[in-house]
Amino acid sequence: MPDKPARDQTFSPAERDAVYRVIFERRDMRHFAGGAVPPELMRRLLTAAHHAPSVGFMQPWRFLRVASPVLRCKLQALVEQERVQTARALGEREDAFMRLKVEGVNDAAEVWVVALADGRERHVFGRRTLPQMDLASTACAIQNLWLAARAEGLGMGWVSLFDPIAVACLLGMPDGAEPIALLCIGPVHDFYEEPMLQRQRWASRCALDDVLFEDTWEQPLGSTGSKSTS
Repeated sequence: MPDKPARDQTFSPAERDAVYRVIFERRDMRHFAGGAVPPELMRRLLTAAHHAPSVGFMQPWRFLRVASPVLRCKLQALVEQERVQTARALGEREDAFMRLKVEGVNDAAEVWVVALADGRERHVFGRRTLPQMDLASTACAIQNLWLAARAEGLGMGWVSLFDPIAVACLLGMPDGAEPIALLCIGPVHDFYEEPMLQRQRWASRCALDDVLFEDTWEQPLGSTGSKSTS
């Protein structure tokens, strides 16, 4: 019996274009315009994050809103402490790094801490040889939130300059929980036309072909003569 033809499940051209547009126009924002994010809009963003894929359907993400101005200031102080340590570790690039704006904790409308949940050792489906899949899954949730925020016209910045133990202690996290991101979310005056670090000549996006291999490491895609699946 012949296989039943697959049903066409592609989105309309306009819908498809919107998906690619939000991917290409997403930016890691550091400059915010204050304001507020309505609770119902914030919940939409968190719902998008919560619908991310996760290995073994473990859903390892936890989101903690930092509403207290006092806690925000303490978080910003921890970020600043790590910023200085990072600058020193960069050696000859220390001065250039210190000129970069790397966070907007006290400027954004919303600050959320994303953490890995405690008790993750119970989940071994897909993690027995790759325990870091809890981190990879949570990164997918952050990306979902980021794209949804951009589609809603909100900026978002992922801050990773902090000591996770200090942040976990500050926010009363249980043993085993691990903060991995401070997310600054809110209205912005403008989105950067290109990634900020590229605009500041700190780094640039490498060519796609430089990261595509086939069969063996560093063998360029398509070099074996087989049909490309890209």
